[in-house]
Amino acid sequence: MSEPTVRVTRYEVSCLPPDNINAPHFTITVEWRGGGLWAVCRFQQCLSRSGQWSYEPSPSNRSDEWKAMHRFDLETALRFAKVHAPRMRVNGYTVADVLEKDVEQ
Repeated sequence: MSEPTVRVTRYEVSCLPPDNINAPHFTITVEWRGGGLWAVCRFQQCLSRSGQWSYEPSPSNRSDEWKAMHRFDLETALRFAKVHAPRMRVNGYTVADVLEKDVEQ
């Protein structure tokens, strides 16, 4: 019997502590997409090289051009996720709003 393979296929990037009730909503994921390439994701959208979020088409509808704009090496994907994590806004609330509200409670 062969040894099981263990591999990392997803990272979570957030400015909120993992036990914060709002953390899932303010978390960006960096997800493996094969071929050494990763996607920066949030709410079923992917970040493009130009910094815009767009919905990820189904695999059969992803053109080579779309993939070239939305796929990164791991180092670049993590860097972009770290840049965008503090800028997240959910229902009008920023990361700073959520952290401030936690301090007040």
